[in-house]
Amino acid sequence: MQKWLPRLLVAPSFVSLLLWMIVPLSMTIYFSTIRYNLLYPGDNEYIGSLNFEFFYTDEAFWPAIINTLTLVGMVLVVTVVGALIIAIALDKPFFGRGVARVLLISPFFIMPTVNALIWKNMMMHPVYGVLAALWESVGLQPVDWLEQFPLGSIIAMISWQWMPFALLIFITSLQSMDHEQKEAALLDGATGWQVFRYLTLPHLARPIAVVMMIETIFMLSVFAEIFVTTGGGPGYESTNLAFLIFGQALMQFDVGVASAGGLIAVILANIVAFFLIRAIGKNLVT
Repeated sequence: MQKWLPRLLVAPSFVSLLLWMIVPLSMTIYFSTIRYNLLYPGDNEYIGSLNFEFFYTDEAFWPAIINTLTLVGMVLVVTVVGALIIAIALDKPFFGRGVARVLLISPFFIMPTVNALIWKNMMMHPVYGVLAALWESVGLQPVDWLEQFPLGSIIAMISWQWMPFALLIFITSLQSMDHEQKEAALLDGATGWQVFRYLTLPHLARPIAVVMMIETIFMLSVFAEIFVTTGGGPGYESTNLAFLIFGQALMQFDVGVASAGGLIAVILANIVAFFLIRAIGKNLVT
């Protein structure tokens, strides 16, 4: 009885979690195999893989895949490298360091929709935005960022919001680092770069791996920033996989094709996770 008691106590939570995952996935698989358009609710015949064929032969499919992977990769580079530089700078004591840490971490607590509205109306607006004012102050023509560089603008917005998350993890990790080793290395004649390369960076290897894995999970499903700012355009230049699925489901009213797209997104996420874990997962092993 003592052997089975812990399993018995955990069983309700385990079953609930299993149903919470299996039921929506099963419904998605079911809808992906039938003709289910909300404009024609009575026509629900079985059509096999036609929904998948329709989704991946859509002209927006490959641009969406490329944009999704580009967005994930660029946000990871910007947030990890930027947060690493800032975290090392904040690791040294100076007047007002506590206030600086709070201000730098604050953007992470802003909702994605609010983040998009701030950048769209206050920063990137071509008439009264902050960037337009800076351009005009040096005699340059203001740039319509969301029109001319839609995907780059989305990457900037998301990087600004997610860099504080990486910064918080790195700062916390640096606080647990043995500073006596750094002092001993400096006394032995090591340069600042050598201390970073052989002491600081290995110490941050595991936090960097955690940040990359968590951010990748969220970046694959970015939606609010695209919906509020560019609407996936111009054309398909800022359309990612999540926005393409949204368009099929709530703009084309085709739940069957959207369900097929959702399953393709799940497969893509698993492929990305597989290679990501193989690349950085060794840093999570004690």
